[in-house]
Parts: sequence; structure tokens; C-alpha cells
Amino acid sequence: MRSFSLLLITIFNINTIFAQVSNKPFPNHTNYAGKHIKPNSYTQSELDSQTQLFYDKWKYEYLKNDCGNTDEYYVFSGDGSINVSEAQGYGMMITAYFAGYDANAQILFDGLYKFYKSHPSNINNSLMDWQQVTYSDLPSEDDNAASDGDIDIAFALLLAHVQWGSNGNINYLFKAQVIINAIMQDEINKNTWTVKLGDWCNESDANYFYGTRASDFITDHFKVFNCINNDWNNVVNTCYSLISNIQNNYSSITGLIPDFIINTNTNTNTSPAGAYYLEENTDGDYSYNACRIPWRLGTDYLINNDLRAKTALDNINAWLISSTNGNTDSISNGYSLNGIAQFNWNDATFIGPFTVSAMLDITHQIWLNNLYEELITNNYIDEGDYYSNTIKLLSLITISGNYWAPNCNNINISSLKGTKDNIWIYPNITKGIIYINFVNNNKNTTINIMNINGKLITSKLLEDKFNTIDITSYNNGIYFISIITNNKIITNKIIKY
Repeated sequence: MRSFSLLLITIFNINTIFAQVSNKPFPNHTNYAGKHIKPNSYTQSELDSQTQLFYDKWKYEYLKNDCGNTDEYYVFSGDGSINVSEAQGYGMMITAYFAGYDANAQILFDGLYKFYKSHPSNINNSLMDWQQVTYSDLPSEDDNAASDGDIDIAFALLLAHVQWGSNGNINYLFKAQVIINAIMQDEINKNTWTVKLGDWCNESDANYFYGTRASDFITDHFKVFNCINNDWNNVVNTCYSLISNIQNNYSSITGLIPDFIINTNTNTNTSPAGAYYLEENTDGDYSYNACRIPWRLGTDYLINNDLRAKTALDNINAWLISSTNGNTDSISNGYSLNGIAQFNWNDATFIGPFTVSAMLDITHQIWLNNLYEELITNNYIDEGDYYSNTIKLLSLITISGNYWAPNCNNINISSLKGTKDNIWIYPNITKGIIYINFVNNNKNTTINIMNINGKLITSKLLEDKFNTIDITSYNNGIYFISIITNNKIITNKIIKY
């Protein structure tokens, strides 16, 4: 214990001496938009200190640099692998939030980003392979993406843009837009505007194509993404519609949401998934995926005052208080949708998000205080695993008032570097998908695609601000894309492989 304390002191001293400039240093004390309460059994300074101390322990335990490239970092997830994309997204958000407190936050963030880049999905290389068994995993057919990890990674890059600007070695804003558009392309079902389980879901298997993971309803992130592509409003509205559907038809007493929802292409047959739909026999229960929902929706209410989030969580909170008689020890790590507890114990995986949701009701101060006490006194880092401890840290950031989100003003795409005549054409190397985005509104622009011999392959009119061009059917090779607009011709070379 003494050696660990000395380590923390050393880290603190290094942080103090070499502190980096950040625009929103921790503690930030966000002025949350939604009416809320915080634990009042501790001062604001104590809430900040408890969050900082747990970050130091979390960082020591899970942030690793033992991979082949010394400038790469990953969040160690364990359970048969060194990393999953979900963990990488969490780590990138966490390091961005602790800039100002942690002098090395930007170095760590950049290293986490580089590890993400080194492990792409085999389907869309702008997304991340969901699992890395070793740091040097060779590419394989199973290297596909899980939506939540990519969503958090893109959001974290926007945090980094606000925190440090995009004029350094990594253009965070540009990289964020690349991922956001890739998510829209391959991880959003545009038939239903639902979040797909990953980029591997397609219409050839309707069972998964019309399924969704409810904990991926990360609506506060989607509202930020909407600054770049306004299709994200459709996704937000669908998320809340599905929550309302489930609560009205399957959990009217508890308000609980299942890990997975299926048949999202119909209003009458949308339902919780059955056992082992994708992962466990609890796939249709409020279990280890759905446990994050009170935190995810809670942040949307706190940041954006979205009353749909509060309504959904009020239903869950009212039932939880009633079913436990206000005793936090009676909370279970998982429930069936009708409220039957799956265990007679709990940990931070469920307590952390429930504590966030308790902030939304100003009449439940004692309940919030009790939940927070349970979270910080009965959930030590050495008793949990990566998942429970990381959810605890993200919950602490929110509970202490230090969670924040970018907005359209501070991620204004007109400030993007690397554009040519305010037009983005990317990626330069692709398996088939090319994005053509205009910083300013676009009308009546022509695109010509020619092969290496100058033969015209495609010519079409682009009228949207955000455009996706699919050249999957083209032979592998070099192509030239010409954009004809405002009496100018802009040409980029594209390699199809």
C-alpha cells in the first residue's frame, strides 16, 4: 500500500511539473443543462478528489504500453484478450477528460488512437477490430467491428479536438469525421435508423440486420455527430422510440431495457431478444450490456436536457427504489424484465450507472447519497475487473460534474485543416467506399471517376453536403476522381484494393 501511495505521489508530481495546456482541464464542473442533484454528503472538492484518485488507480491497472510499438497504448480488458474496441473507446474518452490533471493525457490519448489505427476492421478499415488477443494480431476474416467502441472513439476524438485543437500531429477533427461517416455507412441500419451490432451485419441475415444492442443508444454522442451529418437525428429519435416501445409493452412495471432488441423493422413485433441471441442466456434481460443504459441516457439528460431520457430513467428508478425498499445492498447485478433479481449481490457495473440516473430526480437526495456511498466504499479496484472499474470511473466523472460534450460551435467543420477548396475526398485507399464531403452547402457539382488510362467509368451529379460513393464493383487498381464545381476541377487519386 505504501509503495502504491508513493507511486501516486510521483505521478502527481510529474503531472504538476510537465502539465500540458488544455482548454477544458479537469476538474471542469460542467453546468449541466438538465435539472439535477449531486451527492451532498461530500463537498465538490471531495467529489473531484475521489474521482481523481480512482483515475490514478485505474490508469496504473489498465493503461498498457507493452506492445511492439512503444508509442501505442491500449486499455487491458482481459478475459482472453488484451483489448476490445469498447475498452479503447472508454480509454480515449477518459484520458481526454483528465487533461489538465494528467500531464501525459495527450500522449496517452494519441497512443490509444495509434493502437486503434493499427487494428482495423476487415470490413471497414476506418473502424476498429472489436478484439485483439495479442498486440500483434495478424489480420483475419473475423476482424470486424462492434458499434459502441467506434462510437466512443469518434466522440473521444471530438473531445480531443476541443481539448487540444487539431493543429498537432493528429488532426482530431478530421479523423473524427472519417470515423463518424464510417459508422453511418456500416454500423447504422438506414432502413430503420437503428444502431447495428457492428459492421458485419447486413441484409443477408435479417435476424441480426434488424437487431440492436440497447446499450449502444449513446444519444448524447449522436447529437454531437449531428453537427457533421444531420442524419444522426433520425438515429436519436429511433433510439428513444425503441425504449418507449419496450417499456410500454415488455417492462411496464420495471422500465428495464434488455441487452438486445430484435425485429426493429416492425412496430408490432419489436421485442427483447431470446436467450443466446448473440452472447448469453440473459440476452433478453437487463444484464451486463444494458447495465450501462442509466449512465448513457443520464448523460443525454444532463448535457442536453432531453426529457425522453429522464422519462425512461424515472420509470427504472421508481421501480428500483420500491423493489429494494431503498436499500442499495438489495440491488442485483441483473434482472429479468419483470424485475426478478438474477443475483443476491452487486458491484460497480450496475451501481455506477444507477447512481448517475439517481441524479436526475431532485426528490431522491438520500437515495443518491446511499448509492454513491455504495459505489465508493464497497467497490475497490482490486475487487473488480476492467469492465466494472471502467464503468465506475466513467460514472464518477459524470457524478462529480466533470462530464462534458462538444457542441456544433466548437467542432465547426469550416475550421477543418487538410481540405482542398473546402472539399474532402477520402480515404485515398479503399476497399470500395469513398466519402466526398463539402464544408459549405453543395449544389449541382459533378463527379467524374476515371481509370488509370483516362477512361471515364462514372459521371454523376452530387447535390448533398455529405456523399458516399461505392466503387466496390470496380476492379482493383488506381482511379482518378475529379470534382467539377465553381468553374474549378479538383482531382484526387484513389487506390481500390
